[in-house]
Amino acid sequence: MAATRKRPAKTRPPELVFIDGLEVWLTRKAIKNMHLRVKPPDGRIEVSAPLRLPLATIRKFVGEKRDWIERQQREIAQSPRVEAASATPAEVAQWKTVVAACVPALIEAWEPIMGVKAGKIAYRNMTSRWGSCQPSTGRICINVRLALYPPECLEYVVVHELCHLLERGHGPRFHALMDTFMPDWKERRAKLR
Repeated sequence: MAATRKRPAKTRPPELVFIDGLEVWLTRKAIKNMHLRVKPPDGRIEVSAPLRLPLATIRKFVGEKRDWIERQQREIAQSPRVEAASATPAEVAQWKTVVAACVPALIEAWEPIMGVKAGKIAYRNMTSRWGSCQPSTGRICINVRLALYPPECLEYVVVHELCHLLERGHGPRFHALMDTFMPDWKERRAKLR
């Protein structure tokens, strides 16, 4: 009977390493290039690196990117997403009041332009999406956290959800509709990230 050799795992569990005073979560994978990410909500630094890449090379890479890392962490710390994560029920209620005061006028303005009719409008504190639409009923739900962003972001989400009354998915036709109705929608969406 032939002996079988155990193959190395393609992905190793993340390990915490300290590089130039920074906490870095290092994951070694069967990849060719290193990838660096700074993740919300706390600015956690994550590096994915090839399985056999020397730690010295990883340290040098992170050191060279230190200014970029710190800039990303500052942006994350100032993001409305961080404020929203620690909101009190009273703050959420206040956001709902602000959003609910704006959305009906936006819908009323955009419905004739787009040739659609929205159904019931709801407002929720959501963590993973800005809005939702049920095309079968016309029901639209808007995230109250949009109160923390510039008004053009709220208008973008309203138009996005109204577009779903014309096209369910996010395919080429949906994007063409967004381009037609709101040519700067990508810039507005970028402000939500």
